[in-house]
Amino acid sequence: MTATQVPAGRRVKGMIRVPGGVFLMGSEDFYQEERPVRRVQVDAFWMDAQPVTVAEFRAFVKATGYVTVAERPLDPAQYPGADPDLLRPGSLVFYQPNRPVDLRDVSQWWRYTPGASWRHPRGPGSTLGGFDLHPVTHVAAEDADAYAAWAGKELPTEAEWEFAARGGMERATYTWGDDPAPKDRPMANTWQGEFPWQNLKPPRRHGTSAVRSFPPNGFGLYDMAGNVWEWTSSGYTGYPGYKPLPGALGEYNGKFMSSQIVLRGGSCVTPETHIRATYRNFFSPATRWQFSGLRLARDGA
Repeated sequence: MTATQVPAGRRVKGMIRVPGGVFLMGSEDFYQEERPVRRVQVDAFWMDAQPVTVAEFRAFVKATGYVTVAERPLDPAQYPGADPDLLRPGSLVFYQPNRPVDLRDVSQWWRYTPGASWRHPRGPGSTLGGFDLHPVTHVAAEDADAYAAWAGKELPTEAEWEFAARGGMERATYTWGDDPAPKDRPMANTWQGEFPWQNLKPPRRHGTSAVRSFPPNGFGLYDMAGNVWEWTSSGYTGYPGYKPLPGALGEYNGKFMSSQIVLRGGSCVTPETHIRATYRNFFSPATRWQFSGLRLARDGA
């Protein structure tokens, strides 16, 4: 981290001190990109106890006049032949299909929606009424960096994020342990049912939930799984010792990785397989969508 050091003994409002230590990062049990497991040293740092909320982001915009990536038009010269509607300011919005779909085609449930932004999370006409305590959404990496600079903090590294998410538990599958729902109790705001067409949650519980609606992890951090994806400051590179897939696909993945930024944690429309403590998501810095948010950190012994 490069942010200003927090003086020893000082408490930081709204943040939790995460002790430093060595932990086993990654997993050998799931996706190739999570391998190999290796020991990683993390220095002590402070992390927001919860994702940045709509109210907090509104204060930033009011103070600075900042315009998010989703609210800016795209340059037609950079997208020759593109549909003009796709060049209008907007963001990706989740649309639930009414039947099983091909999971290889994300356009079956994600649509670029002109007019969608943090102010209008479900597209034109939608509002933020009653959402002040929900995580802010439709945040691109550039937006996250701008907010962090204004707040005097920064995005956590991927290693810091995973260490914090584990809450002191070594090798646990989820941020609370190995059982996805202890005693049938949901531990995070995630997808319930067959993704993406069958949502078994009550209609009023579709979408994001107010922060701190679910139990914190062992470090006292809320929503480290589910609700919204959280940007990190780390590029999407292979872990030391990572072995890419052989052939052209592996070569493509290697080049592709270098231009992406890691997000962690999952969202309210993420199935339990992807809210694991080690799961790595990634997007280009300009990508924004209905459930992309952020949480910040600071150095601190």
